[in-house]
Amino acid sequence: MAKDRTSDATRPKTGGAGASRDGKGGRTRPPANVVAPQRPWGLIAAAVAVVVFAVAVIGYAVVQVNKANENKVESIDEIEGITTAEYEAGQHVGTTVDYAESPPIGGEHDPVWADCTGTVYDVDIRHENAVHSLEHGAVWITYNPDEVSDAEIATLTELVDGESGRMLSPYAGLDSPVSLQSWNHQLKVDSADDPRVEQFADFLTRNPDFHPEVGASCENPGFVADPPLAGEAGTPVG
Repeated sequence: MAKDRTSDATRPKTGGAGASRDGKGGRTRPPANVVAPQRPWGLIAAAVAVVVFAVAVIGYAVVQVNKANENKVESIDEIEGITTAEYEAGQHVGTTVDYAESPPIGGEHDPVWADCTGTVYDVDIRHENAVHSLEHGAVWITYNPDEVSDAEIATLTELVDGESGRMLSPYAGLDSPVSLQSWNHQLKVDSADDPRVEQFADFLTRNPDFHPEVGASCENPGFVADPPLAGEAGTPVG
């Protein structure tokens, strides 16, 4: 009698393509490659560096602005030691003038003004011409060459050189080391490093509230080329 054969359908399948390693049917997925996310440290460091640099630049700018403004004044009354007078404008004469103040700060003056375009003179210029420049809004800084050092002269030169509306010259017999003049105003100090020197120059140079001929020229290249000296005869009027 023949033996019953087990149906192929009921036999367990082993091996073969598609069989799992544990003998269970179905396909298995290959293990996934897990990649850890990388942080962009280089970009972060660059961004931090930019921020730090920006903060440093802004901080430096603020410090410089504060430093530049720390000695500025908004009123002439804030400058201690200024003396004043009251002189009318337009009094032209061709002679020398015996001024009440030394250096003078107003009154009769030569019809020709001294160049005051940030001009640094190495001679005692004619006072009558200098007063005319004051009428035009200039600040005239003078110094006693026997009482100031080369370093102080350099400090005054830096304040004047190239600054329109200013001029600098030695002044023989000056009764203080440094004296500053504008129309009707004067300040005498013992040192070029006195903070009031810069205050006076900054506040009164071409200040329209403190000189009579607003907008008048400060240029006179002929005067620069051959400046007349203190005590010399002036230009005839007319």
